[in-house]
Amino acid sequence: MEQPFIHKSRSLKLICFFLPLVLLSGCRVSEPLRLPNATPVPASFAGNTDSTTVAGLDWKAFFSDADLESLIDTALARNLDLRIATQRIEMARANFEYTRGALVPSVNAVASAGVDRYGRYTLNGVGNYDTNLSPNIDGKQRIPDATPEYFLGFRSNWEIDLWGKLRNRKQAAYVRFLASEKGRHLIVTSLISEVARLYYSLLALDSELEIIRENMALQQRAVELVGVQKAAGRVTELAVQQFNAQLLNTRGLEAQVQQQIVEAENQLNQLLGRYPQPIPRSKTIDNQVFPARVSAGVPSQMLGRRPDIQQAELAMQAANIDVDVARAEFLPSLNLTPYVGLNAFRASVLLDPGSLALGVLGGLAAPVFNRRYLKSNLSLSVAQSREAFYNYQKTIQTGFSEVMTSLRGIDNFRKVADLQTQEVAVLNQAASISDELFATGYASYLEVITAQRSVLTAELSLVNTKRAQFLSLIDLYRALGGGWQ
Repeated sequence: MEQPFIHKSRSLKLICFFLPLVLLSGCRVSEPLRLPNATPVPASFAGNTDSTTVAGLDWKAFFSDADLESLIDTALARNLDLRIATQRIEMARANFEYTRGALVPSVNAVASAGVDRYGRYTLNGVGNYDTNLSPNIDGKQRIPDATPEYFLGFRSNWEIDLWGKLRNRKQAAYVRFLASEKGRHLIVTSLISEVARLYYSLLALDSELEIIRENMALQQRAVELVGVQKAAGRVTELAVQQFNAQLLNTRGLEAQVQQQIVEAENQLNQLLGRYPQPIPRSKTIDNQVFPARVSAGVPSQMLGRRPDIQQAELAMQAANIDVDVARAEFLPSLNLTPYVGLNAFRASVLLDPGSLALGVLGGLAAPVFNRRYLKSNLSLSVAQSREAFYNYQKTIQTGFSEVMTSLRGIDNFRKVADLQTQEVAVLNQAASISDELFATGYASYLEVITAQRSVLTAELSLVNTKRAQFLSLIDLYRALGGGWQ
């Protein structure tokens, strides 16, 4: 009847021993994380509730230019930023696998050897000497004066995940792995839009160069005409110099546009992961067809498609999990360290079955004197979580703003292009009239120069407006999260 009482007494002692540790470590842990209230996302873009969106189109369906499609294919295959993003995904995957390993015991194969020589007046020294005098041991069991220690077997260490700390670390690593994939999607959609932007910029520069050269031809004929009129005494040398100056100015514009073409081609080649070379293109900006109707869908679709918003949301989730991990650091941790193997103080008997040894040690450890460090770590995790929350809200607001800007840009630039087209037609007619009046002596050379300059400026402005139209369309496609699918 005494044995159960002794067992209960020992259990009570263990409870009394470990309970203060649990109470000391578990108290005063901070309250659960509370984030600020999020600003509601508008239900529509400028009141448009149509759920149809251009972001649902594959980029090959969205861009119908064969030359542009070839460039995008090359960029997706060779762009260095995209390859760097792929390696970041591999790093995140490796970190996730590392955190998974913390949930299972670590087992190490161990082969160790050592030697100790104990002093005569030490516990081990006296004990070993006394043991060797016992008649119960034979020669192999006698302890050498300089005592070797041989071990051949396995040792393990395992932290029991009592509070979900290790599982939360694994979950945070997995969420960051998903975020790294969204980061790659973000680079893909940004890369596609940037290649398209540079391509349409090149088409616009080609149109500008074509316009400038056409005007140079007209201005050259005007120089020849004014030379004939000077010989006839109808105009002075001043008129000749004014026409020549206008022609030289236009030639300067031609050189500037040619340099801009070189810069745009080099930027595009860098996105394609290759050294500078000519960019093939068979069209100009005037040959491109702008869609008559563009739909943006609703903001909820943008939240589900746009990679940077999804990445920011996952980063926020991971940061929130980190707070749970930091709070669990205050609680006790239970570690088991089992071992099994062959253990002896003589090498000759190490492989003897009698040398088999095994054991296990369990320990419950709780932080007591390093709580300031844990509190600082918790405060850091909370601040990082709030930062991730604000970054997520900021990313949503940025995306909504970009969509609205692009939508308004498409509408406004379409109106500007229509008006500028009419302006170019009127100015071309005025330039023709001024040429006829100048030839018959009813207009001055200044009127001709002004008319020609106005036509050139208006035509270049129209090209830039058409370029802005396509860039707004590309920006809308990117802002809605299209292109990475």
